Amino acid sequence: MTSQVATDQPAPPEKERTDWHVPAMLALALGGFGIGTTEFVTMGLLPDIAQAMNVPEPTAGHAVSAYALGVVIGAPSLAALCARVPRKRLLIALMIAFTVGNAATVVAPSFQSLVAARFVSGLPHGAYFGVASLAAATLAPAGRRAKAVAAVMLGLSAANVVGVPAATWLGQHLGWRDAFVVVALIGIITVAALVRFVPELTGIKTTNPMTELGALRRSQVLLTLAVGAVGFGGMFAVYTYITTTLTDVAGMSLGLVPVVLMLFGLGMVAGNIVGGVLADRGVDRAILFASVAMAVVLAAFVVAARNPFTAALCAFLVGATGAALAPGLQTRLMDVAADAQTLAAALNHAALNIANAAGAWLGGLVIAAGLGYTAPAAVGAGLAVVGTLLFVVTVWIARRTSEHADLYVSVESPE
Repeated sequence: MTSQVATDQPAPPEKERTDWHVPAMLALALGGFGIGTTEFVTMGLLPDIAQAMNVPEPTAGHAVSAYALGVVIGAPSLAALCARVPRKRLLIALMIAFTVGNAATVVAPSFQSLVAARFVSGLPHGAYFGVASLAAATLAPAGRRAKAVAAVMLGLSAANVVGVPAATWLGQHLGWRDAFVVVALIGIITVAALVRFVPELTGIKTTNPMTELGALRRSQVLLTLAVGAVGFGGMFAVYTYITTTLTDVAGMSLGLVPVVLMLFGLGMVAGNIVGGVLADRGVDRAILFASVAMAVVLAAFVVAARNPFTAALCAFLVGATGAALAPGLQTRLMDVAADAQTLAAALNHAALNIANAAGAWLGGLVIAAGLGYTAPAAVGAGLAVVGTLLFVVTVWIARRTSEHADLYVSVESPE
């Protein structure tokens, strides 16, 4: 048993990293910045897209759901099918595909073709974040894996501070297509940065499709994915319709919407940093804390959305609690997946985009039913509560089964 435990350590002490390999981390985060911008800017421009394409706003929300569906399908399929591809080469290929999908969005001639282009844009999303998270964890100093994962996710959070508000403003003033021109340019720059600064990542073993698919036989992997798929839905139920909520319910001018989107992004940055720190101290405790906090904030948004100041404050907190949950979920999946880490890490983003699609859909349903634009926050709070309860059950099962017994100790005990 002693020799087996020693074998399971990521590297012998003399080979542990002591530096952060900053240029590579920045290149990986830049990809997250581009992905975060394209994922969230659609929500900020939803009224503009609906008007330009002559469809109702809830129908325009299908473009959001199509992107999320692309992530859900692309994450497991690409992670498994590309299991033998060297990791750096795979990262570059995924960002090229991402760039092509966003370029297709720019030239989409109809709403149906727009939906198809958003689906294609979403395909590389989960696989990129999965491989990039593993790359960051490999390049990080010992005992700082969650912070490294958070560093990659920080690109997504930063997108909501800079990329999404800027692209939203550009889309509102010049046309929604110009926002996706910016995204495609970010993709091109990211490809160049990955080629130049990311090493060959020989520390990440290539596997094979069957090994990666083995993650789906692990109950803790599936349960953790379910927590993300349910719990995150609340954040997306609110964010998908945030523009109309702010203008019609809170009484803000359209020009202030990018400012609130920036506050949402600042919340994501803060939450991402806090979530990474907490997850390095105890993954399960960090997930539970973020889940409970998200439920409380979403419930408060039902009332807070009726005032411009409280709506802006709550938007910050919705972003913070959502982002705080991500590093813990990503790290937990890498811990419980054994030798199928690439697929498990990629599936995290598939789960989060199931939440994206479900949140957008459920939010659209309650709006279409005439319950108003605060109703999605009530739905979101319910989803967060269910996600929290599901996580409690997941941990309870983990502590009582041999499948997760050894890993549970390593997850909850900081080095």
